[in-house]
Amino acid sequence: MGGPNSCNDTERKITDDNSDPSSQFSCQNENFSTASRPDTRHKNKRKKNEDSSYSSTETLRKIHLTGEITRDDIIQLYSITKPICQGCRGNSKESPNCFCGLIPPSNGTKKTGLWQRMSEIISSLGPDPCKDLRDSTDTPAGLTNLGATCYANSILQCLYMNTSFRSCIFSIEPDFFKQHPVLDQLGRLFVQLHSSKMSFIDSAPFIKTLELDDGVQQDSHEFLTLFLSLLERYLSHSKVANARTAVQDLFRGSVSHVTRCSMCGKDSQASSKVEDFYELELNIKGLSNLDESLDDYLSLEVLDGENQYFCCSCSKRVDATRCIKLCSLPQVLNFQLKRYVFLPKTTTKKKITSAFGFTRWLDMGKRLSNPPQSGLIYELSAILIHKGSAANSGHYVAHIKDENSGQWWEFDDEHVSNLGYHPFGEISKGNVKSHLKNQLVNSTPASCATSGFNAPMQEEVFSSSDAYMLMYNLRTDKENKDDLRKIVMGDHDSKSSYLPSHLDEEMGTLNTSYENSCAEYRKRKETEQSRITERRQEVKLVLSKAPVDPGGASYFWISMEWLRQWTDTIIPPPTFTVSGVAVKSLSAVPCSCIDNSPIQCAHGKVPISKVTSMKRLSDAAWQMLLSKYGGGPTLSNDDICIDCLRDEAKTAVCADDYRDKKASLRQLAEAALAGKYLDGRLYFVSRPWLLQWLRRKNVDFPSDTDAGPTASLRCSHGNLLPEQAPAAKRVLVPERLWLFFLEFSASSKSDGSLGFSTFSSESEPCETCSKELKNVACLEDDLRASKLKQRQNHEKLIMGKGFPLFPGLKYYLVPSSWLAEWKAYLIATGKNISSCEKPENLEVIIDSLICQKHSHLLERPLELVYKRGVISQKVSTTKGLVLIPETDWSLFCEEWNVPEDKGISAEIVVASSLSKLDGSCENIPIFVESTDEHMNEANDGTDVGKLLIRTYPQTCEVCIGERESSELMHKLCYSDEVICVHLVRGKEPPKYLIEASTSVSEPDRRASKRSRRTSSGNSVNLRVSGSTSIYQLKMMIWEAFGVVKENQKLHKGSTEIDDESATLSDKSIFPGDVLWVTDSEIYANRDIADELSEHKIEPGQSEQGFRGTLLTSDVSVLNFQEI
Repeated sequence: MGGPNSCNDTERKITDDNSDPSSQFSCQNENFSTASRPDTRHKNKRKKNEDSSYSSTETLRKIHLTGEITRDDIIQLYSITKPICQGCRGNSKESPNCFCGLIPPSNGTKKTGLWQRMSEIISSLGPDPCKDLRDSTDTPAGLTNLGATCYANSILQCLYMNTSFRSCIFSIEPDFFKQHPVLDQLGRLFVQLHSSKMSFIDSAPFIKTLELDDGVQQDSHEFLTLFLSLLERYLSHSKVANARTAVQDLFRGSVSHVTRCSMCGKDSQASSKVEDFYELELNIKGLSNLDESLDDYLSLEVLDGENQYFCCSCSKRVDATRCIKLCSLPQVLNFQLKRYVFLPKTTTKKKITSAFGFTRWLDMGKRLSNPPQSGLIYELSAILIHKGSAANSGHYVAHIKDENSGQWWEFDDEHVSNLGYHPFGEISKGNVKSHLKNQLVNSTPASCATSGFNAPMQEEVFSSSDAYMLMYNLRTDKENKDDLRKIVMGDHDSKSSYLPSHLDEEMGTLNTSYENSCAEYRKRKETEQSRITERRQEVKLVLSKAPVDPGGASYFWISMEWLRQWTDTIIPPPTFTVSGVAVKSLSAVPCSCIDNSPIQCAHGKVPISKVTSMKRLSDAAWQMLLSKYGGGPTLSNDDICIDCLRDEAKTAVCADDYRDKKASLRQLAEAALAGKYLDGRLYFVSRPWLLQWLRRKNVDFPSDTDAGPTASLRCSHGNLLPEQAPAAKRVLVPERLWLFFLEFSASSKSDGSLGFSTFSSESEPCETCSKELKNVACLEDDLRASKLKQRQNHEKLIMGKGFPLFPGLKYYLVPSSWLAEWKAYLIATGKNISSCEKPENLEVIIDSLICQKHSHLLERPLELVYKRGVISQKVSTTKGLVLIPETDWSLFCEEWNVPEDKGISAEIVVASSLSKLDGSCENIPIFVESTDEHMNEANDGTDVGKLLIRTYPQTCEVCIGERESSELMHKLCYSDEVICVHLVRGKEPPKYLIEASTSVSEPDRRASKRSRRTSSGNSVNLRVSGSTSIYQLKMMIWEAFGVVKENQKLHKGSTEIDDESATLSDKSIFPGDVLWVTDSEIYANRDIADELSEHKIEPGQSEQGFRGTLLTSDVSVLNFQEI
C-alpha cells in the first residue's frame, strides 16, 4: 500500500485527467441546460449513480479480500473526483464538492437565520419609533383608544380644532393649571396635539384624571355636556377674563319655553324664564334634513282637551299654545341628532339609521325670537359620527374642518386622514371643486349676505345615516373676526408664542427625547443592516473559494453540520452603547468555533462512514475560516483513516454475504413454516420470530432481532417452555438454516455472546413450567365448569327472558347493575374473558343497599308493566332493583356463599284502599300497555291501578329523597353539554318527540351543530349550560333555523317552555334532552343582528353613565381672594 504522498500524486493525476476544459465546459453546459428546462416535475429528485455504487462495493470487497488499499481506492471511496455542482436547488450529500443550497439564490430568502428578509431581522430591534413620527404640526395628531374611549377622543378633537377654545385654554395662568388637575391634563393634551412630533398622543393621563372607565362605551353627547359644565365651573374662578367666560361665550346659548293663552293672548309667567343650553337636541325620526328638524323643534304645540292650560289672567283652564323660542345663540352651535329612541315594550334603545341631510351654510338669524338685521350665518365645522347599529356599542369618529386651511380631516382615534375640502372626502367633478374651494376659504358673511345664499355653497347639502352631532361655527365679517381674535387671543399673534410657558418647555423636552430615540433607532438600524450585509458578503466570499481547484494538491475536510450552521447564523456584533447602557443585537445568534469532532473517528482521522456528512474545502477557504473562528481539529487530505476503511470493507462484505445467504435460505425457511422438507437434525425457533425475519425489508445486515430466534422459547429456568405457554409458538427448522442463524447472530453481538439457547427437536419442555401450566389449566377448567353450572341454574336470567309476576308470591331484589355485570361475566368467551371481570361479592352488594341510619332500603324496585294480562318489570342495566324468583335467590346464596336471611324480599300486593301499605312503594307506577277492555278479567279480576311492591325492609324515602335531590342538583349544574332541538313544520309533532323528552347523551361524543333534515323538519345539536337562559336558547334556535324569537313555541315533551328570563336548570332541561319548536309565523321576520343590538338590560344592570367620575361629582370650587 502506498503512502500519503503517493496517494496525493494519484489524486492529482486523476484530477488532471478530469480537468480537460472541454469536459468541464460540457459538464457545466449540461447543468445549465438541466436547470433551464421547463419541465421541473422531478427537479428535486436526484438520480442515484448505480455504477458508482456498484464499483464502490467491488472496491470494498477487494480491500477485504486482499488487505491492500491503493490511491485509486481512496479517491473513489471518498468521492474526491466528483464534479463541482452548479445551480442545484439542494445540497447533495453524495458529493463532498457540492456547496449548493447553503445560501438562497440572489433574490431568494429563508424563513429564519441570516438569509431571512432584512425587514424581519430589523424587527428584532424592537418597534420603530419613526413610524409614529408626525409629518408636520400642520397635520393633526390622533389620540390613543384605551379600549372604549373613542367617544371622548372625538369630542376632545372637536374642542381642540376650535381655535378660539384652544386659545382660551392656553391663556390660563400657570398657577391655576396646577390647582386643577383636569385643566392641567387638558392643557397638556392640547399642547401635545399642537406641538408634538408624534402622530398620536396618549390620552391615558387625561382619562385617568377624569376617573373614566376606559372599558365602557359612553354617549359622546352626554360627555360633551358634562365636560363643558365641569369646565365652566372650574374656569369661573380664573383670573384671566377671557378664559373665565370662555365656555359661556363660545358654547352657551339660551331659550325660553313660551306658553300663550288663546283667549287673552298673554304669556305665562314662566315664559319669561330663560334657560341656557350647550346644544340643541333635535328629533330626526320621520324627518329628512336639518331644516325640518329645526322647524319641528320650534313648532307650536296646541294645548286643548285634557291638556288645557290654566290661565292666571282668565282664572280657568283654556286652550293655549306652547313653543320654544331661541333667545341667543353661541359662537359654536351644536346640534345633537336624537338617533336613539326608547322602546317601552322591550325597555331598550334602538338606533335610527335613516339618512339625514344638512347644509354647509346655515342662516339662524330668522329663527331667533328677535332676528338681527344682518343675519346670523353659521358654517359647518365638525360632524360627529357613530358607526354601528347598537345604541350601547359601536365606534365614534369625527370629521372636523381646519379653520386655517379649510381642509377636512377624519379623526379615528390614532389614525388621522385628510378628506380634502369635502366633509366626507368625496371629489367634486369639473371646475366645481376649485370654485367651491375658493369660496370655502375666502368667502365672508358679507359675500354670503350679498349673494342671498343663492350661490352654489348654499345648495351644497350633505347626507349621512350615522351623523350623531353637528357643529356649526358663526361666520362674521373681517372686522368682527379680527375683534373676536383679539378678544380671545389677546396680544398673542404668533402660532407658538401663546402656549403656556411651562407646558411649552415640557413639550420641547419630550420632542427632543423623541427625536433622539428616532435618531438612535435609525443609527442602530443602519448599523444592523450594514453588519448583515457584511456578514452575507463574507459567507458568499468563503463559499466562492470553497471548491478545490482541480490542480490543487491540498484540501481540508469540514463538518457539513457546522458549515450549514455557519452559513445561516448571524454572528453577534461588538457591543455598542444605547443611552449609556451596553446592548447587544437581539437578532444575533452566537456561532461557535469550528467543530470537526462529528466527522472524526476514534483514531483521530476521517472515516469513510462520514463522507456524506462533510465537505472538501480549498486551502484558501479553510484558512479564512480557521483564522477568524478557530477551533478544529484540522483534518486535511492526509488524514484518511485506513483502519476504519478496512472495517468498513469487512462490514460491507459481511452484509453482502448475509444478503446472499438469506436469499438462498429463504425458500428453506418458508418450507419449514409449512412443515415441509423436515429431514435430518432439526432445531426449534420461535414461529413469530421467523415470520418477522422473513418480512424484514432491510436484508443487507443482521439486526438485533436476528440475535434471538429462541429468546421467547426459553423459560425463566433456562429450559424450553411448554408449547401451551403464551407466546411460545415454535417451528422446527433444518440444521443448515439453524447454523445460519447461529453464525450471524453471534456476529451481531459485539461481545461475541449468543444471548439465546439452542433447543434441538429432542429437547424436553421444562418440568416446573409444565406443572405450573397444568395447575393454571385446572383452575380455568374449574372456572368454566362453575360458569356453566350457573348458566344452567339461571337459564331465564342469563337469556334475559322476562317472566310473569304474580301477587302474593315471594320474590327477592338484586341491583340491576350487578345482574348485568354477572351476565356479562358468565357469557364472555375468547378475547372478551380478560375484559369482563368477576362482579363484586353479592353479600357486599346487598349490605350496601341498606342505609346505616334507618336500616331501610336505599334503592327502589324498577317499575311494573301490565301488558296483555301479564305483570312484569321494566328492564334496566344501570339503576333500580330487579325482582328474581325465590329459587334463583337460593341458588345465588349457594354459589356466592351468601346467608339466605340477608336477602331483600318483596311481594306484589293489591292495595285495599288508597292509603299506603307498610313497606310498599307507592312511587312505583303501573304502566298499562294494553287497550284490551277485558284485560282485568284475564288477570283474575286484579285491579292494576292498586298493585304495589312491598319490600322487606321497606324503602327509606328520606335517604332516597336526599340522594335524588343531590343528584338532581349535580345534574343541573352542567356546562358545555349538548341538547337536541327539532323544528316541527307540521301541525302536530311526531310521537317520538313527545315521548323522547329526556334521553341520555353518550359521553365523549362529538356533537355537530349542523342542521339535519328529517321527515317533519330539521334538527340541530346545541351546546348549552345549565345557566343558559331560555332567551339565549331561543337566540341559538333563531340563528340555526331562522325562526324569530317571538314566533318560537318551544316544548319539552308535551310541556311548553316559556319565561325567557328562566334558565335551563329552572326548566329541568338536562344534557341530552330532546326539545321541539314550532313557528307561529305571527310576527314578521327580521335580522338577528337587530335583536342582538337591542338585548334586554337585566335588572340591576341599567346604564350607569358617568356615575362615579369627576363629571358627575360635586365639585368644591376654591374661593380665590383678590390679591
